[in-house]
Amino acid sequence: MNTKTIIFTAIAAAVGTAGVAHARDQVQIVGSSTVFPFSTAVAEQIGKTSGGKTPIVESTGTGGGFKLFCSGSGDNTPDVANASRAIKSSEAELCASNKAGGIIEVKIGYDGIVLANSRSAQQINLSLKDIFLALAKEVPGDDGKTTPNPYKTWKQVNPSLPDIKIEVMGPPPTSGTRDAFVELAMEAGCKSFPWVKALANDYKDAFAKICHSVREDGAWIDAGENDNLIIQKLAANPNAMGVFGFSFLDQNTDKVQGSIIENTEPSFDNIASGAYKVSRPLYFYVKAAHLDVVPGLKPYLAEFTSEKAWGPEGYLTEKGLIPMPDEERAKIRNDVAANAKL
Repeated sequence: MNTKTIIFTAIAAAVGTAGVAHARDQVQIVGSSTVFPFSTAVAEQIGKTSGGKTPIVESTGTGGGFKLFCSGSGDNTPDVANASRAIKSSEAELCASNKAGGIIEVKIGYDGIVLANSRSAQQINLSLKDIFLALAKEVPGDDGKTTPNPYKTWKQVNPSLPDIKIEVMGPPPTSGTRDAFVELAMEAGCKSFPWVKALANDYKDAFAKICHSVREDGAWIDAGENDNLIIQKLAANPNAMGVFGFSFLDQNTDKVQGSIIENTEPSFDNIASGAYKVSRPLYFYVKAAHLDVVPGLKPYLAEFTSEKAWGPEGYLTEKGLIPMPDEERAKIRNDVAANAKL
């Protein structure tokens, strides 16, 4: 999806600045834990170079961020929502119903989702089917029915895998990483069952119930929005695994390693080329009504979309961001400049 100003049909009035107070002189950013380190790096750069206040960045999860961001327009609402997936129609409707006004979507690059474990443990090679069978709430049978997930160990899922308990720490349902992992890894693995795949077009609810429902029997552990905490727990428990963005793996290769998925390692090059299948675009969303009244917001957009930040040699690549192709970056930068009147 290219950068654009999103005009929701439910918003009849043009974007204005009504209700936006001038009291706040610091940009407020909420949302995705995956985008958090990139956003924080840009905020710190703004604080060092602009002479203004460093933007405040909170890691609330993508869903939690949109809930705050879409609560309205004005001094007590965030200016930016970081997101590790595109905004949902239900969230767009919430923004519209609360008169949050026009929103500028900015795609910033790509990230992979890893299933990692401690470097002291064996690195394993998983298929998408293995991941689905290990983590699905119910598993399909050859009889066209599902049963509660019976698998306790990885070896029961696939005889070639280690004989250790299935214990995966990951983000909660409010997380965009969780949404993307379910869609990219679990749904893809679920489709390896022909009769389930056949449900996708005409029986979408039944398909989603089978393919998107994560275990609730302790094999999957909601570990909150703090990915650093997951990494600490993996380092302490070699038998456990964790789900988080590639950027956190990239920053902690001394402690954890990513599993090979479909015979492909999670690496910068493999994600950039599309060879690593569990990857997704990252975004942030800006409240258009705040652009001219919150000091530092326009400089933040300009800095984030600069080559020195998100380019191939930019400082965000050091944090694990996978840059978009040159042409796409140029188009998005130009669109942002036009929409935000930079």
